Formats: sequence, C-alpha cells, structure tokens
Amino acid sequence: MQPDPSLILFDVNETLSDTSSLSARFAEVGVPAELAQPWFAVLLRDGFALAAAGGSRPFAEVGADALRSVLHSAGTGTGTGTGTDTDLDRAAEHVLGAFGRFPLHDDVAPGLRALRRGGRRLATLTNGSRAVSEQLLTAAGVREEFEALLSVEDAATWKPGPAAYRHALRSCGVEAADVLLVAVHPWDLHGAAAAGLATAWIDRNGAPYPRTLTAPTVRATSLVDLAEQLA
Repeated sequence: MQPDPSLILFDVNETLSDTSSLSARFAEVGVPAELAQPWFAVLLRDGFALAAAGGSRPFAEVGADALRSVLHSAGTGTGTGTGTDTDLDRAAEHVLGAFGRFPLHDDVAPGLRALRRGGRRLATLTNGSRAVSEQLLTAAGVREEFEALLSVEDAATWKPGPAAYRHALRSCGVEAADVLLVAVHPWDLHGAAAAGLATAWIDRNGAPYPRTLTAPTVRATSLVDLAEQLA
C-alpha cells in the first residue's frame, strides 16, 4: 500500500540539484576533475563520523577539510598558486560555491508542482546550509513550493542521525507516521526509516539498492513518477 503523507521532506544535494558539473569546478581551480566524486565521499564520511560521535560541524567546514585530505592523498596542489593554506581556502570556496548554483534535475520542478496540486506540504532537510537551499531553489523558481527549508545546522547532527529527522518533525509540527522522506541516497532513507518515516527512493540511473539497508517504502524514477504514484 502506498503511503499517504501530509508532509514530504526532500533531501537537496543530488536529490533536487544536478551536481554533474561539480567536476568543472575542480578543473577551474587546477584540480583534477576526477577528484570531485572522491572529495564528496570524504565530505560525507567525515560528516557522518562527527554525527556518530555526537558532534556536528557546518557542511562548508567539513567540505574544506575534505578537499585538503583528497588533494594530499592524490599528491597534488591546487594549481592556483603555491599550494598554501590561502590557495586551498580559495579552491574550497570556489568548489563549495557551486552548491547554490547547480541546476535542478529536469523532473524536479514539474514533480514538485504535481505534488503540491495533490495537496501535499513540502519542505527540505539538508546536510548543507539553509542559505544554499534558499539560493538554489529561488534561482530555479520553485522556492514558493516549499513551506520550510530546514538544515541540520539547527539539529546538532547530520543526517542520517535520528536527531536530524526529529528536528524536521518538530519544526513542521508533524508525527513521523505522516512524513515521507525523498532522497537519492540510500543512507538517508535508511536513517529516515529508523526514525519512523516513510521513504521514497529516486533512482534516476537504475542503480541497485543496497540490500544491507532498509528498503524504501516507494521506488520512483523521478519526482514526476513519485507524484503519479502518490496521486
């Protein structure tokens, strides 16, 4: 049976935003473009480690440290100068500045509007900053579809820590049973399921879902597909 949520929560990075141009940001500061994916993986790893130990730091700070780590492991400088801390800081600022400027996936705007027409409340819950979500969604012309833009910066822990999802429930005044968390990341869905939320996996590329993680309540190929399934 399909869930009938009153509130739908959306992950932002990669779920709504198309981050495929991230590698270009690396190239623009003289860093090998192929390091973009390892960098993002290290960023998430370190954010999750902080959460597991009961701590939290802003996405941008963790991202800057991850860039230093990846560049050191790859044995490369930034290409922006001498490889000093100032060069690294500038490179990190340029890379992280992309997150508020990415385009949305093509299915996002029509999918969001279809969900709103269906009477759903919509909000975001990101491991990044609220300001980045505001910039991204405003530029794409879909900010008005959301009643709230939430960030784990106000929750004291990153997703998939349970406190992050509880923060969203409190902020929106809903019970876990009335909420659907939408993401492309199985780790996010697993955390949401552990917190009692229904989950929807947006699988745009046909990837297998990890069998070691809690299976999603709904599987969809796009937000438009999700809206049709929930209609």
